[in-house]
Amino acid sequence: MKRRDFIVKSGLVTSGLAVGSSVLWGATNGFRANNTINIGVIGTGDRGAGLTPFLNEIEGVNVIACCDILPFRLENGLKKAGAKAKGYNDYRKLLDNKDIDAVLVSTPFNTHSKISIDALDANKHVYCEKTMAKGFEAINALVKKEATSSVVFQTGHQYHSSRLYSHVVNLIKEGKIGKIVAFECQWNRNGNWRRPVPDPSLERAINWRMYREYSGGLVAELCSHQIDFVNWVLGENPEQIQGVGGIDYWKDGRETYDNIHLIYKYPSGVKATFRCLTSNALGDYQIKVYGDKGTILIDYVNAWVYYEKGIEKELGEVDGVSGATVNSQMQGKGIPIHIEHNDPSKQALIDFRDSIVNNTEPISNIHTGANTAKAVQMSLDAMYKDEIIYCDKIKMS
Repeated sequence: MKRRDFIVKSGLVTSGLAVGSSVLWGATNGFRANNTINIGVIGTGDRGAGLTPFLNEIEGVNVIACCDILPFRLENGLKKAGAKAKGYNDYRKLLDNKDIDAVLVSTPFNTHSKISIDALDANKHVYCEKTMAKGFEAINALVKKEATSSVVFQTGHQYHSSRLYSHVVNLIKEGKIGKIVAFECQWNRNGNWRRPVPDPSLERAINWRMYREYSGGLVAELCSHQIDFVNWVLGENPEQIQGVGGIDYWKDGRETYDNIHLIYKYPSGVKATFRCLTSNALGDYQIKVYGDKGTILIDYVNAWVYYEKGIEKELGEVDGVSGATVNSQMQGKGIPIHIEHNDPSKQALIDFRDSIVNNTEPISNIHTGANTAKAVQMSLDAMYKDEIIYCDKIKMS
């Protein structure tokens, strides 16, 4: 293999994206050419308010409503949405608005299933932020409801939409780094993760991630993206999960762990580890895919391939290649994997639009979302109950 096999010329990619923003509007799904998909954002905290400008930048998409139970969050969301957006403090009233075609659900984790089911009942297309739903009962209820619906449901694992990640998955499946033997995933941060609270009565509403009733902690908020990726690459769900965690650094009354360490075993025999720290940020976000011919390292928006010793002679010379980079955490030089791509979150929202217009199932759909959500719940059970979870006892969607 030559280095050029890892490179997609920017002109081809740009051309593909252009098709996605023009020709698709000739498709039919109840939309006429140049019509706009009106979206309501339910939950205008950091994530919901952060995605709102992306939505308004996408051709054929317009945010016309926002909802949040906290007035200052709603005010911020409306500022991001624009002057014409209408505010609600009850999502059910937003769903009653017949002008709204689709909703973005970016509320606390424990509310995802109920709000999404209500949105499907209101015949709204749904983009539900990760993790899709909390607990097996809520996951299964949402899957069952979606099966009876004719609208689009997309799960917010945005890396599933990343053109870089899709390209990497294809390379792996083509055998570019040989037989996959293991995954090593981490998402390390150094910070409290706690939000300031203007009034003590708002502690749980603002810092819901700290409390088990509402949150899946680091597994749901961070690891779920990487769990989704490993499931995607292998085309499998884990068969065995074990893990440990603790509240060992931020002793501030939180209930969810401030560090977690998980080991997954897949039916193919491949093992995957997932680690999140909140007191040391070395390496930040990384996924390492180990094959018997090489390793692919991925971060948020970049990827490199590292060949095993001696394999580079078989697959192509890497020493001295223009643009090769040295990663201090890896031996030798990595060959950058070049491909033009959007911000993953924006690309996921573009894909949501295209699925609505084309009436197609998103690649990050109810089934991939449910499988990841169930793995998240099993991970929590493994840590909180201090036992190995055997997944054949859990019904997967």
